Amino acid sequence: MLTILGRKTSSNVMKLLWLCEELGIAYEREDIGGPFGGNTEPAYLARNPNGLVPTIVEADGFTLYESNAILRYLAATHGGERLYPADPRRRAKVEQWLDWQLGMNNRPMTVMFITLIRVAEAERNMAAVARARDEAEALWRIVEAELEGRPYLCGEALTLADIALGIYVHRWFVLPIARPELPQLAAWYARLKTHKGYADNCLAPLV
Repeated sequence: MLTILGRKTSSNVMKLLWLCEELGIAYEREDIGGPFGGNTEPAYLARNPNGLVPTIVEADGFTLYESNAILRYLAATHGGERLYPADPRRRAKVEQWLDWQLGMNNRPMTVMFITLIRVAEAERNMAAVARARDEAEALWRIVEAELEGRPYLCGEALTLADIALGIYVHRWFVLPIARPELPQLAAWYARLKTHKGYADNCLAPLV
């Protein structure tokens, strides 16, 4: 049995829960991190020295951390080729967006989320939020252009690229910020909501 260590309100845990729903992967989940703590305990740090979530543990003791690495691993080991194609070029496109999510999209979205959701209003650095919003808008416009004429980021079907970025497009649309009209992005967001794994695991109120 797969065990997922991490609270379900973590964006990076949400990715895994959605993927497990898509592929029918049975799992147990243990609340770690945030208000639950446990992520600084020696036993957890032995599995994930970064002290972050998620971490997975398999029945034979195999452990893995870093959410996008876990997405790749679970898709590769649980018949997930439709989400993570074997063809080198199609797979490279998925990989491109997984890296883009971490290297480009993650920072401004995290600045806005932490400041507007986790920081008391009187202590918020709204200048930093404004800069992050502008940066995020420019990045979402890249996604908007990529979605022109296609339902999903890498073509006609859902892939790991959509799973990795879908968590953050929800935040983009629900955070209390100004947003331009991006019709392709809005249509993609609506399309993602039709996937049970997304609807069940990724649309909870932000905390």
